[in-house]
Amino acid sequence: MADVEPVAELRAVVLRTDLERLGRYDEQRVRQRLREGFTPAHTWVIEVDGLFAGCVSLRPAEDAHWLEHFYLAPHLQGSGIGTAVLRGLLERCDRDGTRVRLNVLQGSPAQRLYERHGFTRETEEPVDVFMVREPALAVRDK
Repeated sequence: MADVEPVAELRAVVLRTDLERLGRYDEQRVRQRLREGFTPAHTWVIEVDGLFAGCVSLRPAEDAHWLEHFYLAPHLQGSGIGTAVLRGLLERCDRDGTRVRLNVLQGSPAQRLYERHGFTRETEEPVDVFMVREPALAVRDK
């Protein structure tokens, strides 16, 4: 995905409620932060019925991959699409023996999704919760 603007708009919509609750919503900043940290080479587009529905990034780092920019259109949240996307990415990391890190906003419902998939809290700040997931042991064929 080369065009960052649809992702910046989706991020603004998806994060608005949580950022407002935390007193951190700024209409311009929410989009600019994505533009500054967006890496198309590590980003996948999520499409539903051929239409842009979201995205997710898995950025390699020194000791883990960072799960970032995981946004799904609000009308599709809770439909199982995000779970399926996350499961696929984590299976890939498990096969490679790769730890996965992420950060989620304090109080975000997304935190429950991550906990169900084996993420645990590593550290917390007033706005962010940093989580980590160790790779699951891969079942080897005999």
